[in-house]
Amino acid sequence: MRHHPVTGTSAGTSSGTSAGTSSGTSAGGAPAAAVPWLWDRPAAPGTPHRPGPAGRLPEAVLFDRDGTLVADVPYNGDPARVSPLPTALAAVTALRELGIPVGVVSNQSGVARGLLTREDVLAVRRRVDELFGPFDVWAVCPHGPADRCGCRKPAPGLILAACQRLGAAPERTVVVGDIGADVRAASAAGARGVLVPTPVTRPEEVAAAAETARDLLTAVRLVSYPSASGAGRAGAHATPGAMGARPPAVGGGR
Repeated sequence: MRHHPVTGTSAGTSSGTSAGTSSGTSAGGAPAAAVPWLWDRPAAPGTPHRPGPAGRLPEAVLFDRDGTLVADVPYNGDPARVSPLPTALAAVTALRELGIPVGVVSNQSGVARGLLTREDVLAVRRRVDELFGPFDVWAVCPHGPADRCGCRKPAPGLILAACQRLGAAPERTVVVGDIGADVRAASAAGARGVLVPTPVTRPEEVAAAAETARDLLTAVRLVSYPSASGAGRAGAHATPGAMGARPPAVGGGR
């Protein structure tokens, strides 16, 4: 999500466990403790967290939220305004069918700006989980640019925290997002970044990205079914013909 200039419903408690939550706020409304908010997927009783796949597949795929999984509504705290982007449901479903854990890493500076509450962020998170199925981990930065935290993308903190929670090695993790901060955060964490440009993505961000894809499903094919020649790497734009083997059919993806 690109930062939007500011122009002039609470939910209940979250499901799953949380850690790294901050208590209190600074004078400017920013959280006093510069740590990310983390939420795990609720597990069935006696069910251990599933490990990532072995072999060449990623150990985890982490998605930006706004502008990547769902439409970018500036500082959105209303679950009714959450709308999945084209191919997003199919992309997440395809990864789950391969046994790859999926997570969300999201800057939410509206909290620091006093435009969102923790309950607003939780309400939108729950709606995203309803639409996509529960993600294995959520890592959210509630800070603003002035807080100089280590978790606000392009800093690597969200990716590192999510990887630690999933037990995934950053170097075997993929981060997918729509702006340069997403892929720069991936690089800073030692992860693989894939840019899926939208109308708000700047041309220089596209030019600087090591890997791009036209949509999320293409990005998933790129990282899960690499061709022998490595097409799509080193700045190449991913196309269906460069994907190698095709993914399994996915149901209910749209």
